[in-house]
Amino acid sequence: MSLVVFESQIYLTFIWESASETRLVTFDYSSPVSVIYVAMSAQELFVAAARKCLSVGRKSLSVPQSLDLAAQVSAVDLGLKPALLYDSNGACAEQVQRYLSYVQSLQLVSKSLITLDLNGNSLIVNPVTVTANLKQVLCSNGVAVIDVCHSLEKPAVSNPLREELKSMIQDFLLHFGEFQRLEEAEKALYVGEKSEEWNLCTVFGLLLGYPVTYWFDHEKSFENCLSMTPLTVTTASATWPSDTAGHRCCLYSFSIPAALHKETQSNLESWKLCLQERFQQQQVLQDLTISQSTVTLPSVCL
Repeated sequence: MSLVVFESQIYLTFIWESASETRLVTFDYSSPVSVIYVAMSAQELFVAAARKCLSVGRKSLSVPQSLDLAAQVSAVDLGLKPALLYDSNGACAEQVQRYLSYVQSLQLVSKSLITLDLNGNSLIVNPVTVTANLKQVLCSNGVAVIDVCHSLEKPAVSNPLREELKSMIQDFLLHFGEFQRLEEAEKALYVGEKSEEWNLCTVFGLLLGYPVTYWFDHEKSFENCLSMTPLTVTTASATWPSDTAGHRCCLYSFSIPAALHKETQSNLESWKLCLQERFQQQQVLQDLTISQSTVTLPSVCL
């Protein structure tokens, strides 16, 4: 049982369990008369939270969008992925933080998750997993960095890790650590002017836990050499069970130039093994599937 204060409203929440289901029951003590909310499943609570906090104008997220977001946030909370990039609609970082605080107040996810605002891009982050992943990149080059500069004839693995990338990771970890020590989890973490120097494409690949990430000299050009290059797209998906039918969601989706398969195979295999091991240690998501397909596109926007 817990007493929760959210936006000047007071709620008493407790878990009610029966042989067939678990429900979260909430009393609102801010009303003149104490009101008990209709018992809702976790899925229904997630949908209600998304509609309450993430509307843009008069448009709310659809039920499938809300369920997909809920499954993704749950995956981050479980450590199956270090972070998610919020792109369901145009909701700002403050709205994403409000959503996260709300589902945390309902005990749907842990209090450890935080919201990161990176140059106007909102991410929900698992601090422990992100920090461990980035430190591993620095120590063991666990992520393959693929140089896709427009001036190159074809993509190439950049080895060893580029100095500017090392500096970027170190700057991020320092800023991230300072934020955590201040214990300001109720606010979004704004990465300031320093991030304007970073290649966001590369940063996202690292924060989202991909085994490979693309790099190009963004100070010279945002174009790349991936046009008409066969790309192997790896997708990891799982089922988030509900009372009626499971919701299938995509946990990961990233591409690797097919010609670099041998050079990146060890990174990909290590990533697969780690994901499978973590998946076996939890009971929220089910039916992990990792698949691959090949695409060739006239242009690729990173």
